[in-house]
Amino acid sequence: MASMIASSKVVALGALIFSLVTYGSCARPVNFNTSDFTADPTWEAARATWYGAPTGAGPDDDGGACGFKNVNLPPFSAMTSCGNEPLFKDGKGCGSCYQIRCTGHPACSGNPETVIITDMNYYPVAKYHFDLSGTAFGAMAQPGRNDELRHAGIIDIQFKRVPCNYPGQKVTFHVEDGSNPVYFAVLVEFEDGDGDVVQVDLMEANSGSWTPMRESWGSIWRLDSNHRLQAPFSLRITNESGKTLVANQVIPANWVPNTFYRSIVQY
Repeated sequence: MASMIASSKVVALGALIFSLVTYGSCARPVNFNTSDFTADPTWEAARATWYGAPTGAGPDDDGGACGFKNVNLPPFSAMTSCGNEPLFKDGKGCGSCYQIRCTGHPACSGNPETVIITDMNYYPVAKYHFDLSGTAFGAMAQPGRNDELRHAGIIDIQFKRVPCNYPGQKVTFHVEDGSNPVYFAVLVEFEDGDGDVVQVDLMEANSGSWTPMRESWGSIWRLDSNHRLQAPFSLRITNESGKTLVANQVIPANWVPNTFYRSIVQY
């Protein structure tokens, strides 16, 4: 009987590992001890898995829990990751950039690669857990050994927070579907430096005052108004370091939902 119980436990553990390797870990919620994370020049220990297509960007829709669109295309270029709560930070870690590297597997190159947090990891296997796109996971391998590394499934890695850098890009706003004269929702992306946003404020035309927006989900911020909002809108964003940036009248008077509006400002 004891041997049967032990055997069952081994089978259950094997099934769990198979599930993690095959499907990644952007899955069902699990509570995990979290702590604040700040930029640090030293490397920290973490674990990494991958999900989606082997050479894909992770989610089937090339999006994720941050709300970013087309993360398979530049400047994200599929170098993306789910982060568990110390990295995702309830959405306020969206857009943060990290260098990752692996050395403990024969296929590892040891060279650092930069990834961007674009999704939420609900099922962590470590204090810091990067559930990477197949592309990002394979990028840590020696030339020609990408698939060999991906077949490892779960590996130990090192990581550190680094500034984001989007050459030639300005901070961009996407007005979300469903926005109307009394409800306005906007996605913020491509911020150099911290890469993340912890507050967005909106100024209506000729108002002279800022109205705080609230986080809807991921990197999408919303304003529910008790009056018809008067465009053009200026938007003020604040990053984790407390630096603010103002995009004056970036949303025009004739704005329409499901449209990108590129500013002329950058951190």
